[in-house]
Amino acid sequence: MITLWHFLGVGAALFALGLVGFLTRRNLITMFLSAELMLQGVVVNLLAFGRYHGTLSGQVTGLFVITVAACEAGLAMALFLVLYRRGKSLDSGDWQQVREAGVAPAADPDPLPVPPVEDEPKLPVPGLRPTPADAPFPQTEASRA
Repeated sequence: MITLWHFLGVGAALFALGLVGFLTRRNLITMFLSAELMLQGVVVNLLAFGRYHGTLSGQVTGLFVITVAACEAGLAMALFLVLYRRGKSLDSGDWQQVREAGVAPAADPDPLPVPPVEDEPKLPVPGLRPTPADAPFPQTEASRA
């Protein structure tokens, strides 16, 4: 028989895994997913207590938490896109660029290496036929006809 303690144990395990992931990672997407895992652990506990007490309050609160998490996901992804476009990195240390004026930056004892920036491929001008040197595949007699 599954009791309240089983649900609470699963919720606590989800929350603990999310907390460890959030504190040990520097990639913003991984940190975001860890925070979502912590929220899901809280929702499991809310649902367990609602079932234990025989009320719908745990389910309603869990529904609100999931709704807020969905809104947070949209905002977080928008912030990730802006940060990546600005600095070409998803390292959490890059968020120091958006700190308040006059606040000293936090010292990062172990910065990540900066990857080399490669040129993006150039597309041909629309309406012009590419020259054979620009063609992505070698042309044969059958493809020219």
